[in-house]
Amino acid sequence: MIITAGSVGLKLSTRANLLVVSQVLLALGALSSPAATVSAPIVNLGYAQYQGSVDTATNITSFLGIRYAAPARIGDLRWAAPQPPSAVSGVQQATTQPDECNQAPGGNSLTNPFESTSVRKRAISQSEDCLFLNVYTPGSEVVATPGGGLPVAVFIHGGGYIQGAASDFNGADLIVDSNHGVISVLIQYRLGLFGFLPGEAVKEGGALNAGLLDQNYALQWVQTHISSFGGDPTKVTIWGESAGAGSVLQHIVAHGGNTQPPLFKNAMTSSTFLPSQYNYNDRIPEMLYSEVVNGTNCTSSSDTLSCLRAADVNTLETLNYNINANGFFGSYVFVPVVDGTFILERPTVTIREGRLNGNYLLSMTNSHEGNNFVDQSMTLDVADYVKALFPNFGPAQVAGAVTMYQNYGSNVNQADLVMGESIFVCPTYYLLTEFGERAWKGEFAIPPGLHGDDVQYYFISYGGGPPYNNSQFITAFSNSFMAMVMFETPDDRYTPGDITPSWASWRDDLTEMKFNETFAGAPDVHTLKTDSALLERCAYWLNVSAYTSQ
Repeated sequence: MIITAGSVGLKLSTRANLLVVSQVLLALGALSSPAATVSAPIVNLGYAQYQGSVDTATNITSFLGIRYAAPARIGDLRWAAPQPPSAVSGVQQATTQPDECNQAPGGNSLTNPFESTSVRKRAISQSEDCLFLNVYTPGSEVVATPGGGLPVAVFIHGGGYIQGAASDFNGADLIVDSNHGVISVLIQYRLGLFGFLPGEAVKEGGALNAGLLDQNYALQWVQTHISSFGGDPTKVTIWGESAGAGSVLQHIVAHGGNTQPPLFKNAMTSSTFLPSQYNYNDRIPEMLYSEVVNGTNCTSSSDTLSCLRAADVNTLETLNYNINANGFFGSYVFVPVVDGTFILERPTVTIREGRLNGNYLLSMTNSHEGNNFVDQSMTLDVADYVKALFPNFGPAQVAGAVTMYQNYGSNVNQADLVMGESIFVCPTYYLLTEFGERAWKGEFAIPPGLHGDDVQYYFISYGGGPPYNNSQFITAFSNSFMAMVMFETPDDRYTPGDITPSWASWRDDLTEMKFNETFAGAPDVHTLKTDSALLERCAYWLNVSAYTSQ
């Protein structure tokens, strides 16, 4: 891959050169051994010592595969809350990517953006023993900072709660984005059937939302240990994309918005994912639990959960795959539920009451969030699509939704908007409304502006790098997130030449920052007002949230 200044029509800055170096290094990673280790640092976490590796080209140290919780398959830990890892002696080499959690496909979706992620092409094994995280620090030395340190960005991967891994992304990219001003942490959590099995039996004998509890446990780990890496536990920002952003929303409303002690200060969401979140023992979650029980021949057991815990992992993984693949097109079956303990009520209820964890919020949406999750050859009429998406809707709710979108093009175009707005865009505005003057809103619109298209502009080595490889745009977009991490506002120009205009909080006058390019290919970053018609549609979705179970 050869990139020249002429290819972007600009003189590449030092930072842009770092972006290119990072991309090239990742491309070479499959062909060569890691960069030479210089004074590879060792961090003592009490229960284990981990030795990282230094990338001399970028001057970034990585610690890969740090165990933050005990293996989730030992004893009765399957569908149980995470437990502390056992102590191990000697120095553990933190130089290879950890096994990813067991994966599953989206609902019969050939255009699912997570189906073709690069991790699928790499030799990363799947396992129930997957509760690991990766830490990246600037520089070649790690200095413990009990009295302060660098801000910390904790990234939660997306994938519909059924796919994804820490190894999908290079946390060093965020350090480059920040001009070596942050520490980044990428976490893994149980997925699919293993992380989000619902039902009364799980409530009584295990832990619901195990995947969310894993994330919460990883955030507790950060509070306890990040100072050993030079980070400041009082300056933690949690961030995620898609289901990762949905996870951020879950942590914002966790414990009724009053998690104590606090686990993060700031929150960032990229394409907030809020599908139907039923009570754990509602009709649909119990049907799902029964399907898993039936598939493991546990129906005759007096203790079905114990029977499931004894089931062979391959049997469970086959079920995990098939149940998800058979879901409604573009949907995800195993997702968070209202468990009454960690998530006390439907998220929109907690949000509307303004009971929220976190001080500041930056939210980004993409211009066409729904398209990837709608069959673009769909023959359903919009009413049937809405009913399939929200099975608890009655005739009045269906008619209300159909009326809102009837003038927005073909049935496919309308379905794209229904999916994109009800599940991704509007939940973002619910959060923005309640954070008020402590929140900022942006939109990623580089064509085609589909869900997931933004990721390559902050994780610049992901998927081969940004298709629109313009250093001014990349700086403006990625710096907005890292400014939030470092300065608690995206309205800080810490990189000379940042073209982003002044960015007011969203509540001030409904101002958003749009990140786009012109027809001539020049970067176009400008402010605009939120569409009032969109906010009216969001108000409708919020009013029927008891029926959408959001």
